Amino acid sequence: MAIKSDKWIKRMADNHGMIEPFTDSQIRKKDGNDLISYGTSSFGYDVRCATEFKVFTNINSAVVDPKSFDENSFVNFDSDVCIIPPNSFALARTIEFFRIPRNVLTICLGKSTYARCGIIVNVTPLEPEWEGHVTLEFSNTTPLPAKIYANEGVAQMIFLESDEDCEESYLDRKGKYQGQTGVTLPKT
Repeated sequence: MAIKSDKWIKRMADNHGMIEPFTDSQIRKKDGNDLISYGTSSFGYDVRCATEFKVFTNINSAVVDPKSFDENSFVNFDSDVCIIPPNSFALARTIEFFRIPRNVLTICLGKSTYARCGIIVNVTPLEPEWEGHVTLEFSNTTPLPAKIYANEGVAQMIFLESDEDCEESYLDRKGKYQGQTGVTLPKT
């Protein structure tokens, strides 16, 4: 496996629609305002967060059960900013839609700007031939409310290319999150 460079990412986006919409450089300012950067970096791609959020709340004293997740455990809203309560979390999604090639595994890591504020971004690997909007989980590990900015960079995708195709891809297995759009809750 080899980590792929900005040239490879640009080629895959242009020729195979691997990332849509695609930004072929790092964007740090818009309309004169500083942003948390997004777009192509040296060896990865910094994704943006859409304005669709689900913030965890425990007003119903629910038990978090991945086999039977209660949608009422979230407050849904659309905004340019999301405030995550102390020691809680929120779900969001990427603006970008991904189509991962059969010989590529994609790993997502949080951006240092958020990590240095105690905000952890968690995403499971994007498997070969998975496609969709990526559901993002933001954990606020601090005792204070934390702010997430939509339409700005939140995490970096790292692409690992194998010298051969996998025997069975996510598409072949008919994975339960294939083609997801919007913020997607746990499924069994």
